[in-house]
Formats: sequence, structure tokens, C-alpha cells
Amino acid sequence: MAINRASEILGSKVLVAGAGVSGPGAVRLILRLGGQVTVADGRPEALDALRDTVVLSEGDSARELITTVSVDAAETLVAASGAVDLVVTSPGWRPDSPLLLAAAAAGIPVWGDVELSWLADQEGCFGAPRTWLAVTGTNGKTTTTAMLADMLTGGGLAASACGNIGVPVPDALLADPRVDYLAAELSSFQLHWAPSCRPHVGVVLNIAEDHLDWHGSLAAYTAAKAQVLTGDVAVVGADDAAAAALLADAPAATRVSVTVAKPNSGQLGIVDGSLVDRAFADDVGGPTGEGSAFYEADRVRPAGAAGQTDALAAAAMARAVGVSHRDIAAALDGFEVAAHRAAEVATIDEIAYVNDSKATNPHAARTSLLAGGMRVWIAGGLLKGASVDELVAEVAPVLRGVVLIGRDRAEIAAALSRHAPQVHVVELPSGDDNDTSEAAPERDSQSVMDSAVRTAAELARPGDTVLLAPAAASMDMFTNYGHRGDSFVAAVAALEGEEDR
Repeated sequence: MAINRASEILGSKVLVAGAGVSGPGAVRLILRLGGQVTVADGRPEALDALRDTVVLSEGDSARELITTVSVDAAETLVAASGAVDLVVTSPGWRPDSPLLLAAAAAGIPVWGDVELSWLADQEGCFGAPRTWLAVTGTNGKTTTTAMLADMLTGGGLAASACGNIGVPVPDALLADPRVDYLAAELSSFQLHWAPSCRPHVGVVLNIAEDHLDWHGSLAAYTAAKAQVLTGDVAVVGADDAAAAALLADAPAATRVSVTVAKPNSGQLGIVDGSLVDRAFADDVGGPTGEGSAFYEADRVRPAGAAGQTDALAAAAMARAVGVSHRDIAAALDGFEVAAHRAAEVATIDEIAYVNDSKATNPHAARTSLLAGGMRVWIAGGLLKGASVDELVAEVAPVLRGVVLIGRDRAEIAAALSRHAPQVHVVELPSGDDNDTSEAAPERDSQSVMDSAVRTAAELARPGDTVLLAPAAASMDMFTNYGHRGDSFVAAVAALEGEEDR
């Protein structure tokens, strides 16, 4: 029996594809709904860890309720009549994965953990439906979501950051005490696998080439992002042409945009150095008129236009659910930027070292590269189908030198040769060139990063910045972008120790 509603999971057989980050939360939710769970993964250690992780209540292990199988065995399972009623996939699994293709061929629905959570919530399986506020875009999602969560809780609302930040969405749905407002950072993968999701408020910050290897085209990637604009309130970044274009077609009753320029009616923006709201009524219920100024732009962290856009977007979403300007300002006052986002690590011999490992695509790297001053750029990794030509051509004037690491470094080197032939480029072999497995980490990634930092230091001059802004994903050499950033910090510390001797 194929499942169409979350309430139909009771007594049904559900296969969870993937035992990674989203797997345990999905399993918990399915068990709470009364389903029978089988988890498929190619890593036996991940399957064992998941069975130890899932508990239904304090001290109540669900280990004996969970069956685990290999991916190959799961493919056989979905082909067997009546063996699986629903597949819940981890968001990173591509639609053309053999297991998911086999499920589709057998007429078995495939949901992501966000779709599962949305349907269960909307059916009232765990009480009255929550208010969903979804944040997406190529860059700035995590910062905006964190700001939004602070604004909601500062405004006295029972809220939680979830999705790609905080806790998985299923766990936020099951939280005790109850969470009424979900500030959800949602990736294009999660949105692809959640076609029913219609958040009350949604924002698309920006759109640039990313994950094209997964989606197949920029149009498909954009369509996935645009899904957050299908609820009651749609918010977009007006300074990004691709995001701004989505607003006209958004079915939302209320359409709002944000800009770092002077705002028009229906926008939040900046006037005379202050963040200004011209989209929502002021705190006493009157019309906005010329707008309500609520925070000084130069106090926003992270500094610069990107951080200000994130703050304005978060404020627009918070205003949409009634949070006051005063509470929004207080949240921005207390906001702390997360690690690996344009964080200055040290200054050695008048050269600054900045860790922006979170810049996992060209669009994200652009902000740090153009933040001021000459750069020695450490870049490279997995480009995921994105082109770097436009970025290289724009930032060429600020490049003192470039140090390239990672599997796709040759593509960046070629772009530099075309658009910045005057820039000194050093390519460092990473030891992974003959390994075609995207998940296989580099055996000695720290030594490569140590060499990259030392080489960059030799290229830099006093007053320059050595910037790690890879413009690419990290999984060819590192566990994730945090591991890559930590490796950079360690390499800078080692360099500083050498200078002190």
C-alpha cells in the first residue's frame, strides 16, 4: 500500500535511505507515527551508530525497533511486492540514485525528511500545526536563519532554528517543550524532496550557480529554491536579479523585498545609515510612511552588504509574524557570527589571515574577495558544476596571488589563465587526483593546508590578506567546511609559532 498521508504511516513499512545527519530524526518521527522502519546505508558503522542514537524517550532505546540493510539489499526490497510502502530519503541522495529510481519504478512514494515533517504537522499528528518560516538562497542562509531564530525567541515566541542549522526538522517537530515557530534553513536538496511544503513565510536571498551537478540545470535549482515563496508571505533579496525575478510569480498574498539601498514601499532597506522598514506597519499599528528606522547598519555583524541583507531579510520574516522592531534590534545587538564565515584568525607580520571556509561556491567567495584590500586567495575543492570565470574576471584586480588545492583546482587555474594572467598562481597536488569517490577524504589534508598557508604567506605583502574562500565544496579533502576551516586555523597557528621562534 503506497502512503499518501503521514497519518497512513501507522502500521506501514517505511524505508529510510541514508543513516547520516537527517536519518535519526526521520526514524524517530516515523516510529512516533507508528511505522515499521528499515534503514539503508552503504556504511555499516553509520547504520550501527544510528541504531544507538535513536531514543523515543529518556533511556528508551529504539534499537530493537530498527532494521538495517545495505543499499543493494534495499534495492531488492523495494522491488518486492508489498515490502515497502514509503521511502524517506536523506536530502543529499540524487533523484537518479538506483535505489530511488527502483522505488519510483515500483510506484512507491519518495519523501524527504522535510516533506515527512510538513505532512505530519499539517495533519495535526503532534498537535496544532506550527508556523513555518523557511530561509533559502545560494548564500547567507545560515546567518539569516540564526538571526531570525534570535528575533523570534527575543520576541517571546517559542521558536527553534532547524533544518541545516540547529536540529533536524523532525526533531524540532517532536521537541518538548513544544516549539510553535520553526525557523528552518532549507537547502535546494531538501526543497526538491518536499514538494508539498508551503511555509507561512519564506525568503530567497539570492540565486547563483551551485549544485548544478545534482539538479542538472540552473532552472531546476532555482525552481527548488522558489518553492519557499508559495506560502502566505514571500520575501526576496531585491539586489540579486535572479532572486528578485521570482517575486512577480510568487503566489503569496504578501510580497516583500529587501535592499541595501533606499527602500520603496513594500521593502526593507537602508536610509541614512539605518535599517528601515517600509513593508510592515509600525509597532503601534500605524502606516509605515517613510519607514521605521530600527537599527544602525554599521553595527550589523557580519559587516558589509551581505550581512546587512541577511539582517533585513530576517527582520522582514520576524515582522511578518508580529515581532517588534525593538525586539529585532535587541536580537541583532546580541547576534554572534558563526565560525568559518569571514573570521579573522590572526595578523602576522602585518598580513591578515581570514577563514571563510563557508564560501563553498563562487558566489559566496565573491563577498570576502571584494571586502577591501589585496588578497592572496586560497581556493579549490569540488566546484559542483559551477563556473568560476565570472568571479575570477571580477576579482582579478585585488588578487596578489592564488594558491589552489583540491580536485577541481585545474578548472580555477584555467579561469585565472584566461582572466587574470598577470596573477601568480601556485597549484598544490592534493593526493586525491586519481580517486573518483567524492566522499573519500584526503589522507593528509592538514599537510596540504599547511603548505597552502606557507605558500600564501610568501606571496603576500604587508597590508594584504591571506583569504581562505575556496569557492568550492570540501568533501574531496575534508569531512566538511568546518573541518577545512579548522585546518586553516591550525595552519595559521603553526605559521605564527614559526615566526615566534
